[in-house]
Amino acid sequence: MQIEGRVAARPGEGWNTTRMSRFGKLIRNVIKYKALLVMMIPALVVVVINCYMPMIGVLIAFKNVNYAKGIFGSKWVGFENFRFLFTTDTAWRITINTVSYSLLFIILGLFIVVSTSIALSEVRNKRVSKVYQTAMLLPNFLSIVVVSYIVYALLNPDYGFINKSILEPLGLTPVNWYNESTYWPYILTSVHFWMSTGMSCVIYLAAISGIDQEMYEAAIVDGATKWQQIRKITLPSLKPIMIILLILSIGNIFRSNFGLFYQVPLNAAALYPATDTIDTYVYRAMISLGDIGMSSAAGLYQSVVGAVLVILSNAIVRRIDKDQSLF
Repeated sequence: MQIEGRVAARPGEGWNTTRMSRFGKLIRNVIKYKALLVMMIPALVVVVINCYMPMIGVLIAFKNVNYAKGIFGSKWVGFENFRFLFTTDTAWRITINTVSYSLLFIILGLFIVVSTSIALSEVRNKRVSKVYQTAMLLPNFLSIVVVSYIVYALLNPDYGFINKSILEPLGLTPVNWYNESTYWPYILTSVHFWMSTGMSCVIYLAAISGIDQEMYEAAIVDGATKWQQIRKITLPSLKPIMIILLILSIGNIFRSNFGLFYQVPLNAAALYPATDTIDTYVYRAMISLGDIGMSSAAGLYQSVVGAVLVILSNAIVRRIDKDQSLF
């Protein structure tokens, strides 16, 4: 059949032709960049072995693991392991604590880290700047066990620095810090930012150093104050990296720093109302019950919820400003 002197394509023929052309283009690209693809093979092998092969362990969350039978031979229990998180008496408390601390660290951390980074970038003496940066980075490399003993040296009820050297000389009653949960949201928040602020500042300092200095010079010529330079040049330039880090942080909103919430309070039962999170509760349950299936279910739950939150937050950012979205 001819239409206006041309042979009509058979049904599906156009789609097949397009598919073949794309396949041919792919083959040509593979041949063209074969050297680069060969160089990628070692990295891909490492990623597959370390990131994708362990994902078979997701099956543990849906099984009653029998060590004699192995993962594949163990009995399927469906979503029974997930009931452990949602039917326990402390489910509401550990969820609220986990989410509250995460939100506090994200919101307050953004302000503290950005402010500190801008302040450090204004230090013109390079030697002094390096001293400040080193002093702030050092806590990040300390073991959480060391940090917990530093905190204990400060808060020990009988011999701690705060009770012996501050409260008693002032005539104030010493505090039994490890029996009073009221103070621990402030203590944990302080320890968290003391440990993490330095490393987080590195990212923002790198971004600030990449800002075109001619913009600041033009602003100075126009009579802009230092605050106006920060507000009109520095903060807008940091906006993309702030959004990316914020989206990634939201993905961990149902996770907590296990060492911070378990080691620093020394797992004191009296502090559970303020320090117990999903991670610490699951760890204690696994130690006492030895049920690896329930702990795996908790980890899978945290990962799935985190992935969903990242996708949703990125979608919101994309609707507001497509250029600022992560993907």
